[in-house]
Amino acid sequence: MSASSNEFAGGAYLPPHQHAAGVVDFESRGSEVRPMLELDQVLESIRATAYRWDFNTDTVDWAANAGAVLGGIDMSKLGKGRAFALHVDPEHAGARYDGITGGPHAAPAAALPYTLHYRLLPEGRRGKAALWVEDLGVCFTDADGRPVLAQGTLRVIDDRRDGDRAHLAGGKDELTGLLNRTQLTEALSDLLSDAARSPTNGAFLLVGVNDLTLINETYGYDVGDELIAIVGRRLGRVVRGKDCLGRFSSNKFGVVLHDCNAEGVEAIARRLMAAVGDSIVDTSVGAVAATVSIGAVLLPQNAASAQNAMGHALQALDEARTSRGDQFCCYVPSERQDSERRRNVGIADDIIRALNDRRMMIALQPIVTSRSHEPEFYECLLRMRRLDGSVVSASEFIHVAEQFGLSKLIDYRVLELAVDLLRATPKIKLALNVSATTATDPQWMEALEGFTGKDRTLTERLTVEITETTAISDIKAAIKFVSTLKAIGCRVALDDFGAGYTSFRSLRELGVDMVKIDGSFIKNLGTEAEDEMFVRTLIDLARSFGVVTVGEWVGDERTVKLLEKAGVSYMQGYFFGAPELQKDDPALKPAKPAS
Repeated sequence: MSASSNEFAGGAYLPPHQHAAGVVDFESRGSEVRPMLELDQVLESIRATAYRWDFNTDTVDWAANAGAVLGGIDMSKLGKGRAFALHVDPEHAGARYDGITGGPHAAPAAALPYTLHYRLLPEGRRGKAALWVEDLGVCFTDADGRPVLAQGTLRVIDDRRDGDRAHLAGGKDELTGLLNRTQLTEALSDLLSDAARSPTNGAFLLVGVNDLTLINETYGYDVGDELIAIVGRRLGRVVRGKDCLGRFSSNKFGVVLHDCNAEGVEAIARRLMAAVGDSIVDTSVGAVAATVSIGAVLLPQNAASAQNAMGHALQALDEARTSRGDQFCCYVPSERQDSERRRNVGIADDIIRALNDRRMMIALQPIVTSRSHEPEFYECLLRMRRLDGSVVSASEFIHVAEQFGLSKLIDYRVLELAVDLLRATPKIKLALNVSATTATDPQWMEALEGFTGKDRTLTERLTVEITETTAISDIKAAIKFVSTLKAIGCRVALDDFGAGYTSFRSLRELGVDMVKIDGSFIKNLGTEAEDEMFVRTLIDLARSFGVVTVGEWVGDERTVKLLEKAGVSYMQGYFFGAPELQKDDPALKPAKPAS
């Protein structure tokens, strides 16, 4: 089985009888005492190491010989699965994770054996060194089929012949029988290499199945898999014999077209769309309608490498999906868009490095009690320290984190920092924001329970904030999230209250403890009569449900007096104190109004 795609993963294992330093065990035979083999020595002799990976904490424990075996990697920096994932070829990382964990439909309470082959990058994804490794082990799942623990061995196999290596990395996509992503990438690279040697035209297409998430939620993942397999067969009937069709990711197929100009690319794309959408798909639960969108990039003129071609095709596919009309789009070079994309990729890389280097920090801003203006609790606001020592606020990178799917990693880190501060400062109370993805992520809740040990002296001093738009987008999930948090002692606040126009009924159903009135209404108090009336209405509404209120963005004394007159419970803003970076030894002082 080979690995591909873009999930993060890692691993670690130390057999129970083996110590980190490789201590020798002994066995007795009559009167003779003979040393048993040192496992590290045995493993190293065959260029192998061992690991154990705890999914609950993402912690990786390695055998003592791991660094030497795996190309001199500094294993002290690979104590987390996500850190190890950055040393796995991006083409292989996702399938590696699915291969170890059994994927989204893993059997519950099972021991799942796995044998994987993938490319390891000892110097990271920007380095040139590469090793092919065989990953052999077993993954244990819980009652819900979620991975709990994986343990196994990594063996270097890059001394195999190229043909053997291709065989190990190969293998068809299990669901569709088509090329997998690794083979598809190789076919794309071969096309670009041929084009460099002799003039030829070609293209790469990404075919995305529309609304697969809705189909999965409506009919179940098994039907979604049926649909993917049928779509793959329909696409295969249209693709020419000299072209290559493969599965790029869960709901995307890739097509490598040879000897094809721009007009021919569009003609083939429309035949592919018609092959899928012109007739109903018969599944085990009945007929299901399916359509696809297609993004294309012309080669070699618009991409110099396979990775560039895939990136441009993804960009074109996104445009095709958001278009109100045509569902086909061909990539057109744009220096502005390319520059923005390169910038965002760079920011995403900075975020990952900052997470790994523990350069993500929290700044604390006081939330004060009405009238007394004494801090009741502090909001944790995310900051990132760059390599040059400068510090930037979340507003400069959080949109990229959301775009690249890094929000949950950030939320885990902020949670860890907040709980550490709660434990170190017994009297402090904190509030932290979570993203929309985290608000429906059961693993984040497990992390909260793991970090706090369900210690109510910690959880009762923590308020978790979710945005109003997040809550109303999936009210049932939000209600479950709120009730689970309150059951372990946390308070829950509804942030940006008023921006999403939550109904009275929704506010009651949510059961939150606090609402934070959106600052866009607060900043105009005293100048906009409509905003004053709206804020008073929100405060009265919250009070009628027994919910306390926070006025955000408080910047002057006039706003303070208006909010207090309206009956607000707490206030937050630069008038009472700007966010301050949390130091190792905090000395938090009561906030005082600015003069």
